[in-house]
Amino acid sequence: MPLLRFDLIKGRDKESLKKLLDVVHAVIVEVFEVPERDRYQIVHEHPADHMIIEDTGLGFKRSDKLVVLSIVSKARPKDKKQKLYSLLSERLEVECGISPSDLMVSIVENTDSDWSFGLGEAQFLTGKLRGD
Repeated sequence: MPLLRFDLIKGRDKESLKKLLDVVHAVIVEVFEVPERDRYQIVHEHPADHMIIEDTGLGFKRSDKLVVLSIVSKARPKDKKQKLYSLLSERLEVECGISPSDLMVSIVENTDSDWSFGLGEAQFLTGKLRGD
């Protein structure tokens, strides 16, 4: 946990995609202080005409390097979220060549009882995993 879903326009090569996923994971580990092996990432690739992601009137342009990142996670403090947005934007630009205007992030919060990692158990509730 957290669970990350990436919606991307088709066309990235394997190396670029791996770099994107690795950079985002490193930022999640750093900012949300999750274990290194707490990595759950799902990539959805779409034809360009299947993604209409505008700027909500903020005045910037999107490109074919657009990344829409949806994060499902326990509640996080506002300052951690802001740090996450900032570091993701900074590092994706430096390490992956993705403009800050091409990154959109949405966080959906849930609780320990909303997770089962397998075996028909809610491991945060059974005590097999810590949910703090």
